[in-house]
Amino acid sequence: MKNKRDRILRSLKAAVFIFVGNALLAFLVAAFVIPHDIIMGGTTGIGIVLDGLLPIETAGIVLILNLILLLAGLFVLGKKFFLTTVASSVLYPVMLGVMQRIPGIDSLTDNELLAALFAGVLMGLALGMVMRVGSSTGGMDILNLMLHKWFHLPVAFFLYLTDFAVVGGQAFFHKPEKLLYGLVVLVLETIVLDQVMLFGTDQIQIFAVSSEYEEIRRRLLKDLEAGVTMALIETGCLEKQQKGVLCVIPNRKLYAATALIQDIDPEAFITVTKIKEVRGRGFTKERKTLEIP
Repeated sequence: MKNKRDRILRSLKAAVFIFVGNALLAFLVAAFVIPHDIIMGGTTGIGIVLDGLLPIETAGIVLILNLILLLAGLFVLGKKFFLTTVASSVLYPVMLGVMQRIPGIDSLTDNELLAALFAGVLMGLALGMVMRVGSSTGGMDILNLMLHKWFHLPVAFFLYLTDFAVVGGQAFFHKPEKLLYGLVVLVLETIVLDQVMLFGTDQIQIFAVSSEYEEIRRRLLKDLEAGVTMALIETGCLEKQQKGVLCVIPNRKLYAATALIQDIDPEAFITVTKIKEVRGRGFTKERKTLEIP
């Protein structure tokens, strides 16, 4: 019963993140990218270029391109990929069409730099929300995965290749300044996307080498309620076998943990490492309370 409830909650969370992420993406494109003619990659960038050449608005062009790529992905990448991508491939262009019809959405700011800054930050947030639940916005992502399957090169290579191709293609129709604004959007998007993907999962890892390892282990468990792993080690100079104390803690406990170790042994050797993601018991799973020996 609990597993079924967890699956339902995960599905609801994924649906909310996909919906909000696509809505936010559609908003920023309608509010900042299209009104200021900012260069960007993906099918949206292609749609912006073709919008001036065809009697179809950007949202319609993006929808057509996404559907073409989605059908191609169905034949090349399979049904499972199709089912996990179809929502965003259709949802985003539909919501873009809705957003473009909101009165005044294209006049939120007259400052192109401000528009580029907001576009980059919100785009990273929107894509991060969608990708965090294992989905994608479709479009050029599908083409990148297809190229990866055919040529067996990293997906990141094709991601940069197609983005630069689309952005570079738009450069012929814009002033150099527009290209610079487009680069601002891409840089901010990458930075924010990385932070959103890792939000709430990064931790600090402390590894302490000390002859007082038993006291350090006991105090970390009791005083900080932190999980501890003991590692068998051998010192390099004296070749003495002892134990090292490995502990993963939230950022806010770093000062308390290092102070505790140094109070016990001022000469303790301590290394502190930033861990990007931690999963398992005590972090993403419910913590168990055990009697500390």
